[in-house]
Amino acid sequence: MLTIFGIGLLLIGVTFGIHAVGSTLWIEYLLRRHAGRDGEWRSKTGMWVLMVTGIVLLVLHVLEALAWAVAYLLLPGGARLETFEEAAYFSIVTFTTLGYGDITLDPQWRLLSGVEAMNGILLAGWSTALLFSVVQRSWKLTHQPREKQQP
Repeated sequence: MLTIFGIGLLLIGVTFGIHAVGSTLWIEYLLRRHAGRDGEWRSKTGMWVLMVTGIVLLVLHVLEALAWAVAYLLLPGGARLETFEEAAYFSIVTFTTLGYGDITLDPQWRLLSGVEAMNGILLAGWSTALLFSVVQRSWKLTHQPREKQQP
């Protein structure tokens, strides 16, 4: 059981690293491209920024789930997953907590899938918070009085 939690913590560290780097790079890009010196957005690109932010976050989640898929294939015995496609499917279903149950891990590794589900929930919350922040900035920009809007 300690081995499972050790592997789980390692994978959580990897996925949090992916999310931290991806989120930070995206926020820095948004600020460089769309914010003035005061940090307020200077252009009316809210819809575009929201759509692309959602796509960036989805790509990060897919990369994170694929990291888990690779780990499942590297487990001794492959945890009963035979192909990368099968491991990716299982991981995405688990990461999103959808959990169809049509594919399961060997009993010795099944606790690891619960750790992945908790990891997915935490990262979904992080993405929700980031997306909400982008929505707030977009709303503020498009709904402030005309005299305060910046070109």
